[in-house]
Amino acid sequence: MATNKLALLRIKTIDSCLRNRKRKWTLEDLIEKVSDALYEYEGITNGISRRSIQGDIALMRSDKLGYNAPIIITDRKYYTYDDPDYSISNSPINASDMEKMKEIVGVLKQLSGFGYFEEMSDMVARLENTLLKSAPEGRNCIQFEANHQLKGINFIGPLYQAITRKIPLLITYRSFKASESRQAIYFPYLLKEYRNRWFLIARPKKQPLLITLALDRIQEFHEMSAKDYEEYEGTDFEKYYGEILGVTRSEKDRPQQVTLWVNKQNAPYVLTKPLHATQKLLKEDESGILISIHVVLNFELEREILGFGEFMKVVGPRHLKGRIRKRLEDARGLYEQ
Repeated sequence: MATNKLALLRIKTIDSCLRNRKRKWTLEDLIEKVSDALYEYEGITNGISRRSIQGDIALMRSDKLGYNAPIIITDRKYYTYDDPDYSISNSPINASDMEKMKEIVGVLKQLSGFGYFEEMSDMVARLENTLLKSAPEGRNCIQFEANHQLKGINFIGPLYQAITRKIPLLITYRSFKASESRQAIYFPYLLKEYRNRWFLIARPKKQPLLITLALDRIQEFHEMSAKDYEEYEGTDFEKYYGEILGVTRSEKDRPQQVTLWVNKQNAPYVLTKPLHATQKLLKEDESGILISIHVVLNFELEREILGFGEFMKVVGPRHLKGRIRKRLEDARGLYEQ
């Protein structure tokens, strides 16, 4: 448990003691109660120091956490609240904290509204309701890109649960290229989002390599027996997907050095928003810049390059340069017909 959470546990215990006015509390009494709470909730057996409790009391008295607790000492040894009705749980939230919480709720509303987990939506609704009781509603100042009509988005929650619970899935899937759907058993390992489209990274039961399934192409799936689940023992996913743009790759693919020329007008855009974490500036002159990235050659990379149109040129490798040239020629042909 983080140190700040331990401090909160200590403060809540002290508050509980001071609210109990049927007995008098010395510093030693508070130390004993806090030590008991630390053992009960966190299994901490070495207790708490006198200095730590004194520090907690000073923190409660201060405005640092917004408590301003009216803690007094009577008869030079007994700690109590000067106000018999006071409790840190009754402390009002200051205006600054209120604004921060409203901003956080605005962010959470968009995430939960995206359909991840119903429990999160309920939690955010309760928090929002509590805040509205304390302050008038303000406009939301942040928006995320989201497509709530995206097909398959309702699968995110169940698929996430299947991954965490290590459940094999019988998935009915139809790719864009297939004339009919196919059914197979998969071991799910990862959910990944790219440009507001979601994908499931899984391994078919009878194949050794990972594949990528678009959630909007999954027609249905059913959970199988957990005892048949097979763990993924390949490359760490952070590294696996850190070598590509997008989601498309196989375990056999290896990253290559891609060299790109960008014209002068678009150079600032590419420099301030790199195409990939490996991007390096090789050269800069009056016509533009020359950059390199170290990535796997895939569909998403080609799409990114084509998105720049006449403002970007592939210098190497030759294979990628040829593919981009052919696709541009094919696109030109559409307008010449």
